[in-house]
Amino acid sequence: MTRKGTDIKTLYYILTAMRPKQWTKNSFVFAGLIFARAFIEIEPVLRTIAAFLLFCAVSGSVYLINDVIDRERDALHPKKCHRPVASGKLRPRTATAWAVAVFAVSIALAWMLDFGFFIVLALYFLLTLLYSIKLKQVIILDVLLIASGFVLRTVGGALAIHVEISPWLIVCSTLLSLFLALNKRKNELLTLSADAGRHRKILDEYTPELIDQMLSVTTSATVMSYMLYTFTAGKSHYMMLTIPFVLYGIFRYQYLVSTRDMGGNPELVLLQDKPLLVSILLWVATSVVIVWLFY
Repeated sequence: MTRKGTDIKTLYYILTAMRPKQWTKNSFVFAGLIFARAFIEIEPVLRTIAAFLLFCAVSGSVYLINDVIDRERDALHPKKCHRPVASGKLRPRTATAWAVAVFAVSIALAWMLDFGFFIVLALYFLLTLLYSIKLKQVIILDVLLIASGFVLRTVGGALAIHVEISPWLIVCSTLLSLFLALNKRKNELLTLSADAGRHRKILDEYTPELIDQMLSVTTSATVMSYMLYTFTAGKSHYMMLTIPFVLYGIFRYQYLVSTRDMGGNPELVLLQDKPLLVSILLWVATSVVIVWLFY
């Protein structure tokens, strides 16, 4: 194989290891754009897209580092063993070098975009790195850190376009992301069963019963918080019309986790399950119309 062919193949493995399918999670940065009604102006839209791309790059660099750290455990997983680093297709040294380079460029661009956004992106990288190295082995704190990543995306998106950060936006995004994180742990327990602890040590600390109890609290709090937001936030109660989409989306997601083994990667559930995708698109469309006409 030629040197050029080898380089292209390496770039392909690097991009694969950065997990572009999971970048849909970075769409949380668009929340501020929608609810601040800033989507009608070109500059805020472009700044939000830039923030989205920078989060994709930084999260991709963290995935590269995480794959290097977890390569031995990933090799034991029925699906993760096919990842470039775990399978031996991408050398750990190469993955680490690219992770550092991508992060350095991204954080420099974030500084140029907005200082507040730069701080949030740097904090996101630090927390996710600490999670990958050590904190993912601390029960309860591990799912809280996963949830914090979604919250930082939401805050970063608002800071990038210089709009006020609503407390309701923080509360709802925190609870929703915690709901997704707990379902991820539940899926890992169901999928790996007796081998769960060998793949991820923290799974020895969790039980299906504990996860279900935590999900019961989180799911109820998520639904009630969103309902209270639609009743009290903004200038119109028409946001109540979006409640059915939220209820359906949450219940549909729980159904997929419990019966279809689809909770390990929330971003893939979004891409693969059409009813859930339709529900989310209807929520977005309805929210945009309501904000446009009544806020």
